[in-house]
Amino acid sequence: MYRLALGQQIRAQRKALGVRIKSAARASGISLFTLMRIERGANSAAINSYIKLCKALALDLNILKPLGLPIPKIEKDAVEFNSDGAHIRIRDYPQLRSLSWQLNHDILLTDKEAIGIYERNRRFLEIHEIDEQERLLMQRLIDEHEMEQLL
Repeated sequence: MYRLALGQQIRAQRKALGVRIKSAARASGISLFTLMRIERGANSAAINSYIKLCKALALDLNILKPLGLPIPKIEKDAVEFNSDGAHIRIRDYPQLRSLSWQLNHDILLTDKEAIGIYERNRRFLEIHEIDEQERLLMQRLIDEHEMEQLL
């Protein structure tokens, strides 16, 4: 019963984001078959698959509250995207925006965070669609931070 409800919530979030099932599976690092099982509420998917998928779709599992357990305190500094030194707006770079579809496109990234997105998702990078502004950004990241040569 809980698996089915969670699967339905995951599917609803994916559809609300306009993300195809294959893209969601790739972004979360799970197989298409596993994602289909999760959305159907099958009991054979590992919890790690649920966690990866929820993270990719920006969903919070919130599993402690229904059990009546105390919710642990989360440190304010424990955020995935840090604003210290952040200056790269996702919205300004088409390929970066495409690679980070699950994030708010108004978020500012640090150089290190942008490098991580480019390098982790290099197989989805469409080199022929990179505009001049993004080429300059990528070349700067390569020159200044030794980002992997993706151009």
